[in-house]
Amino acid sequence: MFASHEFDVYRRAKHGRSLSVNEREKLLKPYLPSPISRSPTRAEGRGRRKKETPIRTFVKNQFYFLFFTFIHILFSAYIRLRQVYHALFDRVFAILYYHHRTPELIQRDVRSLSRLPEHLSVILDYDNVRNGGAGLDGLMAEVAEIASWCACAGIPFLSVYEKTGVLKDHIPTTHRAISSKFHSYFGRKRPGLQLRSPHTSAYINGDAVDGVPASLNADYGYLSMLLLSSEDGRENLVDLTKTLTEMSQRGKISPSDISPDLIDAEVSESVMSEPDLLILFGPYVQLQGFPPWQIRLTEIYHVRDNTGVGYQVFLRALHRYAKAQLRFGR
Repeated sequence: MFASHEFDVYRRAKHGRSLSVNEREKLLKPYLPSPISRSPTRAEGRGRRKKETPIRTFVKNQFYFLFFTFIHILFSAYIRLRQVYHALFDRVFAILYYHHRTPELIQRDVRSLSRLPEHLSVILDYDNVRNGGAGLDGLMAEVAEIASWCACAGIPFLSVYEKTGVLKDHIPTTHRAISSKFHSYFGRKRPGLQLRSPHTSAYINGDAVDGVPASLNADYGYLSMLLLSSEDGRENLVDLTKTLTEMSQRGKISPSDISPDLIDAEVSESVMSEPDLLILFGPYVQLQGFPPWQIRLTEIYHVRDNTGVGYQVFLRALHRYAKAQLRFGR
């Protein structure tokens, strides 16, 4: 509290002259808290330390750089050793299990498997083939090889996904390439071949080599093939959603009737059914827009550091599928 004489001073200053700055400070000083010693801020301390110890800062930065370089070299060495290991393993596997374009050898390789996929899907990358200089012919050659392996192993249905859809634009040429490959594997008594894409009719004509008609007897097997692209994936689901919405708005279908079973039936009819096994011939799991609804329960297989279509990857995928436990959510 202010003393009585201080009130008098204040009143005199109010009715008389004004108090000076020093007088006001002197008047309020007894009532102010004692000053607290202020420590230097973090920024000031950091700046002072930098100015005081430039050598230590330089050494610290060089240590961080050397540590990062060491980690980078160690990780690069691990990646290189892993690639060499997989390359050697694939080479040995390819030598031990090379098919020599003989159906009997492929059948022997899969004879011990407890089960084979009824529907096999593969994802191929046209950009990688094109960068390798093979182009469309190289892509068709890969499709023909995979189709021949499936026909030899007894897999009845093969779907090939290529993002750009270039194969769908050359169905007759692709059919001739596969038929020619069948001829090199089976001779004249080769399996029948049906090739199509969604929303198009099956292509069966032209199954001949050098003008000699082929024998399409069912005793030699039959392979159905489906060519897919990115427009058969999410875009197809969007179109189906729009169609169901319009039908619901017009009263042709009740919203309660739209169920996962209905969607599954529509997608299976318009595109394809769910594959049992999906093989990726790239080093990473990249689906590239593969139809998402159809791979809910699909077994997906890929090999690290693999960069091309190979029989050893195909055979290892079949072995993995045969050992897989298909619980279907149980």
